Order: sequence, then structure tokens, then C-alpha cells
Amino acid sequence: MTDLTVTTFDWVPDMPRGYVRDLRVRWALEEAGLPYRVESVPFRDRDAGHFSHQPFGQVPWLTDGDLIIFESGAILLHLAGRSEALMPADPQRRSEVTQWLFAALNSVEAASLPWSLFKFSGDTADTPGRQHLEGFLQARLQHMEAVLADRDWLVGAFSVADILMADVLRLVDRFDGLAEYPACRDYVTRATARPAFVKAHADQMAHFAAAD
Repeated sequence: MTDLTVTTFDWVPDMPRGYVRDLRVRWALEEAGLPYRVESVPFRDRDAGHFSHQPFGQVPWLTDGDLIIFESGAILLHLAGRSEALMPADPQRRSEVTQWLFAALNSVEAASLPWSLFKFSGDTADTPGRQHLEGFLQARLQHMEAVLADRDWLVGAFSVADILMADVLRLVDRFDGLAEYPACRDYVTRATARPAFVKAHADQMAHFAAAD
């Protein structure tokens, strides 16, 4: 019996399947070779028990023995402490991985997520707000293109920072937002070809499909 449990929704609509953030946690666990199980909470009826574990009514959260952690970035940082497949032992490298992990969430996803939500909704109105969001994302992608132009992974070998950054950029790529950024696109392709991602993605898709 494993002490690691990932909790996600029992079902989601077709559009977000493959992008619900328990995928990030599954991916990290697969990369690290850590055994885990998956439990579900209702998508449509989020009760007090759900909010007691995730105060925004979202998923995932991780149970590690007596410890419960929500927010995908916090969960990945916790798991990184358990495996050198996710976080290098060298202190300098560890600090570099940590800073890129936060950059994926705070610098890149802060720009990509609002843009992606408009894409998900099908809203194509050309408003000043939309133009601002487009410019914000393009600026971030230009910086990432320069970073990824001469490296396979963010900090030497593949790490937990790559799980987060690749997953953030993967959503942009879904809507062809990386068409003018070949280094970013190739980075996503490399990351999602890894067996751990392939398994995590397939498992998530099967999990939601089983509830249809």
C-alpha cells in the first residue's frame, strides 16, 4: 500500500481533458518511479470536504501519509525532494531548478492562462484587453524562445521545472500559439515524448473516460 494519493475530479468535460493539473503530478510521480494511487471527488458537487482540502474547489491535491498538499507547484516541489529524477542533488542546480519552477508558474503561466481561457471559450473579439493579453504572452514567449534555443532542458538534465514549463507551454501549443517559436515547440515535443508523460496523459484520459 502506497502512502501517496493523488486526488482529482471523477469526470470533466471533453475540452479540458488531458490538461487538468493532476497530470503534472502524475507525470512527476511516473518520472520518479514513486508508486501512487488516484482517488476522485465529484466534479459537479463540490462539498465541504473538498473545500477543506482545496480551498478554491480545484484539483489536484496530494496526500503523503499524514500530509496533504494542494496547488500543483507546491506538490511538485514536495515530490522533487523525494527524487533526484526531479531535483538534482547539487545545491546550485537545485536553486536553478527551483527558480525555473516558479518562473513557469509566475512569469509564463501568468501570461498564458488568461490567453488560453479566451481560446477555450471561443471568444475572438479584438478588444484592447485582448490585445494587451496577446502582447503579454508574446513577450514571455520571446524570452523563452531565447532561453530554449541552445538547450534541451532548463537546467542541465530533465527536472521538475521542465514538467511545469512544458505543461504550461503545451496548452499554448494546443491553440497553435507556438507556431512562431520553434525552440519552444521542439521543447514541448521532447517533453511530451517522454514515457512518463505518455503514461500520465493516457491514464488521465482513461480516468475521465471511464466516468462518461
